[in-house]
Amino acid sequence: MDPEVAKKLFIEGGTFVFLGVPEETQFGIDMQCWNTEEDFRGIKMIPPGLHYVHYSAVSKGTGDVSPRSGFMHVFHKKEFLVKIWDKKTEDMSKDEISDESVQRLKDNLFNLDKYLAPYPYEIWEKWKMLTSHITGELAIKLSPVSGVIRAAVDLLSMTDAERPRGLKVQESTKSQEGNIELTVEDEATPGSSDPKRAKRVTLEDKENLLLPDLKPAPGMALRFTTIPRDKYPAGSTPEEITKHYLDQSYSLELMISQHDEPLDIIGELQFAYLCFLIGHSLDAFEHWKNLVILFCSCDDAIQKHKSIFFHFVKSLETQIDEMPEEFLADIVMNKNLVYKKLREFFRTVYVSKVDGRLTTLIEGFKEHLTEKLQWDFTELDADEEDELPVIVNLNENHD
Repeated sequence: MDPEVAKKLFIEGGTFVFLGVPEETQFGIDMQCWNTEEDFRGIKMIPPGLHYVHYSAVSKGTGDVSPRSGFMHVFHKKEFLVKIWDKKTEDMSKDEISDESVQRLKDNLFNLDKYLAPYPYEIWEKWKMLTSHITGELAIKLSPVSGVIRAAVDLLSMTDAERPRGLKVQESTKSQEGNIELTVEDEATPGSSDPKRAKRVTLEDKENLLLPDLKPAPGMALRFTTIPRDKYPAGSTPEEITKHYLDQSYSLELMISQHDEPLDIIGELQFAYLCFLIGHSLDAFEHWKNLVILFCSCDDAIQKHKSIFFHFVKSLETQIDEMPEEFLADIVMNKNLVYKKLREFFRTVYVSKVDGRLTTLIEGFKEHLTEKLQWDFTELDADEEDELPVIVNLNENHD
């Protein structure tokens, strides 16, 4: 590190003291992770801004690593944050540290300094790009109520009324072949004119309905903005419903309206990405993928929210560049969905004739994807056979 930079960070940087951490515990900050040594006491010279502190207990006998836990925190200049390891729970203690204890540690900083690892400054520029739209307020809003982001969340049983997607088992019978057949109701969204709507139950739905109903323990779930289940306003005509399924700008608008600032939706995309990249949360991975798909399914919103889509492309390119192979494998396996949605998005941008800045950014992004994932984005004006729309006559009379 440049001596002047090191001196500035030593004076202005934050300090995170983590007492009692067992040797060989996996500990990290942002994209860096280490196994602690016996004398480890924390991290110093932390650049002011948002950071992700994370850790995993390691069994001494077997070397087994527990699921990762961590938290996001905005470190201010010269901030001194202290946490203690709880040996019983093999986790960070929930107990608050007294002001007197914190002050004693600060007064003894000269002797404590040699046990503090310096922040890995070489990752700082990349980290700022990955978190460019995550404010401290947004991080608190999206984090679990407990404040701790966990890869493995404790689950509790849930009632029929809490069943995901509003599905409720009405009847369960066995067919002559011995297969279990379910009759399911799909409860309408409050305010809808129809009390109940017909639901086509897929094989996946049937399998899910046979599984125990579980929900995260109170305060432990990530609090992502819900992607609208109904992709169209109440009272829409069949033609309007079709339009909203082809162009999901309405759904994106609803999500944007739930944030304090429009660009907070990009912050949520970045937050979800970091929770699965660093926090190993599968729920965050699914939310990130669904957000990417939603962005790629919009038409009208591109013209209205040019700045949001510019930062969407910029963020997504940075994320894919940093994504490890194990996560890329899932993206590649979902090529039929993600790849086609990106083709759809790129084609929409060109047809909409948005400003040249976004078009130029997309040109570079396409080249990056082709090089990294070998995805072909040529001939965007040609629909693939399974992308062709299916026209259904809803007014057809049946005898």
